[in-house]
Amino acid sequence: VIHKKSSRRNKPFIAVNCGALPRELIASELFGYVGGAFTGANRQGNIGKFELANGGTIFLDEIGEMPLDLQATLLHAVEHKQITRLGCNRGIDVDVKIISATNADIPKLIKQRRFRPDLYFRLSTTTLNIPPLRERGRDVVLLAEYFLRVMAVRSGSGAVKHLSESAKQLVMELPWVGNVRELENVMESIVYLYPDEVIQPQQILENVK
Repeated sequence: VIHKKSSRRNKPFIAVNCGALPRELIASELFGYVGGAFTGANRQGNIGKFELANGGTIFLDEIGEMPLDLQATLLHAVEHKQITRLGCNRGIDVDVKIISATNADIPKLIKQRRFRPDLYFRLSTTTLNIPPLRERGRDVVLLAEYFLRVMAVRSGSGAVKHLSESAKQLVMELPWVGNVRELENVMESIVYLYPDEVIQPQQILENVK
């Protein structure tokens, strides 16, 4: 949404899950490499995510999972707006808006010397703190109903299920340790498993892990 509402909306949007990338591949994925830079590298080299996002936005999800030594390389890219492909000495200018997200307690990681404070301050010029579902009150009901509408289209039935009043109360009381993904999965399971038009609390409890 941030990208779509920005002046860069017609430019590339590249999302990277830093927590899902193998440690040894993060640098090459973000900054690219030249041919023969390492064993198994493509002979023609490879363009990195920052170059792909040039002019647009790059979203670094799970930034708290990035290894400490690679944080220095990322900091250089942020400060100098320039990246260097692995195996190359020539810098490449890039113009990207960086959006990052994490579930980690970054100030705690900084105290543990697992996250660079200078990188944190460079990335946190504008901060949005999104509370977990268990602290969102009525928002949980709105999200659940949204997912039910999405699932009605996805399943092809077109019939939108509804939460009973007691089911609405339950979704506001559950801890939702898996946050939005858990809520979405539970609503999807209910759509496919039960023919009832109105969802009852027991159906929700049967699908909460």
